[in-house]
Amino acid sequence: MHTAEIQLAHEGAWHTVCRYGDLLPGRGVAVLLDGEQIALFRDRAGGLYAIQNYDPFSDAYVLSRGITGSRGEVPVVFSPMYKQAFDLRTGSCLDEETAPDGTPARLLVWPVRVAPPAAR
Repeated sequence: MHTAEIQLAHEGAWHTVCRYGDLLPGRGVAVLLDGEQIALFRDRAGGLYAIQNYDPFSDAYVLSRGITGSRGEVPVVFSPMYKQAFDLRTGSCLDEETAPDGTPARLLVWPVRVAPPAAR
């Protein structure tokens, strides 16, 4: 499984971004895909999540450095700046409905899958 590839769906195609074994459980990594910064996470149960790396509360690209955990049954990442919790499945902020600029506090999410390693 460690050599399996992690792929993100973007603009109608699947893109390989890393190997499954490259992701540490409970930690995130930043991925740059077609100019978009994406925070990719592997939880301790092996689940994979991809959300926008942009934190609308601090106006910084830092969510890949956030702390993962849960609120009840909801897998979350806590912003490393002001500690808002974002649902890793939907991108919704669980603490505030709107960002400081008045926009909805909701991040983009990307479908993630594990694919067999490509033949080399």
